[in-house]
Amino acid sequence: MSLILFDDPSWDNLLPLTFTRPAADLRVGILTVAEKWKDELGMPVSYLTRDHLSGKYPCHSGKDNLLINGTLLPDSQVISAIKSLKEENGLIKDGTLLAVRTHKEGADSFQADSWSGHLTLYPGEVGLVDYPWKVFSLNGTEIEADLKRISRGRESGTLSETVKVIEPENVFVEPGFKGEHFILNASTGPVYLGADSEIMEGSVIRGPFALCEESVVKMGAKIYGPTTIGPASKVGGEINNSVIQANSNKTHEGFLGNAVIGEWCNLGADTNNSNLKNNYSEVKIWNYPKRRFQKTGLQFCGLIMGDHSKCGINTMFNTGTVVGVSANIFGPGFQRNFIPSFSWGGAGGFTTYRMDKVLETISLVLVRRELQLSEEDLKILQYIYDQTEEFRKWN
Repeated sequence: MSLILFDDPSWDNLLPLTFTRPAADLRVGILTVAEKWKDELGMPVSYLTRDHLSGKYPCHSGKDNLLINGTLLPDSQVISAIKSLKEENGLIKDGTLLAVRTHKEGADSFQADSWSGHLTLYPGEVGLVDYPWKVFSLNGTEIEADLKRISRGRESGTLSETVKVIEPENVFVEPGFKGEHFILNASTGPVYLGADSEIMEGSVIRGPFALCEESVVKMGAKIYGPTTIGPASKVGGEINNSVIQANSNKTHEGFLGNAVIGEWCNLGADTNNSNLKNNYSEVKIWNYPKRRFQKTGLQFCGLIMGDHSKCGINTMFNTGTVVGVSANIFGPGFQRNFIPSFSWGGAGGFTTYRMDKVLETISLVLVRRELQLSEEDLKILQYIYDQTEEFRKWN
């Protein structure tokens, strides 16, 4: 059987986070959604996604295919229901197609919004990462669920005697972790310390918290859960209920709260985001398919930032700000609540961040990690540049 994770219309609602990836490649908890399903079903994963992503994230169909919605989070009940599907049968919940089992021809021609097989109404509750704020809203429960997956049949490593730990039984330490003279409070939720990660002296951290492989918490950081620091990232200052996908840095003082930061982002020293409006009212954020700001149902919502975006020192982000892909933001004053992809500037005005300059910066960033920009990534960036031109109103 082939396991395929498909994108439905929620992919558009998840922009700008999904401009550069399928929905299932988003990290929520410790693992990405795809990694969760791979672990639960014991099968390799491929993707049925937007055309501009299919070169990097191809689909591999077989004679018998299990197609699962890329926004669906696995739990024991929904896993059991999906495993029980017969060929040409599917599961649906409140109008959202959750999963389908089909033959090769059905998989190759599959469209989430027009599938015509037999559908069964799923009776249970489901977790769907169908809007950007769901990434941090569901992060606590997913850290706990992922830690159970990761630690199954394994023993935790040990921490230095210099570390103050509250409820150490809720802490899992991978090989290669290092750190001295910091405080972990796992009474508020589990803590995962990934392979070859590090927490420097004076840091104070409350669970739920996940520090993924090769990531670093700088000296004196204050982190409130539920927070995830994705692989190969560096953080400092104050962070609350945020998810950094991977390869991004927030190494200095400044507050990041109720936020989602993509890959290859950098937040300059003393960058702050507001996560609560002065009048305590519901936060709205930019929605790409509706071309307007949309209610989140949340009182607390901070910064949503797409891949490769960066901001200078002392940058101030308003409540519920959405920043696209490859934006470069700097200058005094509060930034606008929606900053399109490939923007260059700040509150004083924007110009377009030219593609040749974008690629020059990205190449320099990747070289530091001994990486190169692939042809597929280049095509993806060019596609985003072309598709988001309508939002760069200053042109």
